[in-house]
Amino acid sequence: MHIVHVHVHVKPEFVDDFRAATLENARNSVLEPGVARFDVVQQADDPRRFVLVEVYQSAEDAARHKETAHYPVWRDRVAEMMAEPRVGVKYTSVFPAPTGWD
Repeated sequence: MHIVHVHVHVKPEFVDDFRAATLENARNSVLEPGVARFDVVQQADDPRRFVLVEVYQSAEDAARHKETAHYPVWRDRVAEMMAEPRVGVKYTSVFPAPTGWD
């Protein structure tokens, strides 16, 4: 499994707009082949901070995600909303096993 946690810090005036745009992107992303999960979480004590938890079957699936029609729309739409550049951190799954992500 190829897992990416994308840490995003949003400007205060864009929290609601960022959330709406990101939910639209996530709803489309979970429909892609090779996507096991696409979670959007918002920090409880600082609502300007989000983490996108993206779980793919492979690194190739993650690369294909960026080639979809909806990804560049999201990327361009939220670019000005970020207080700083987003940071993606890549992981591999220790548990559950790949079949446990279904």
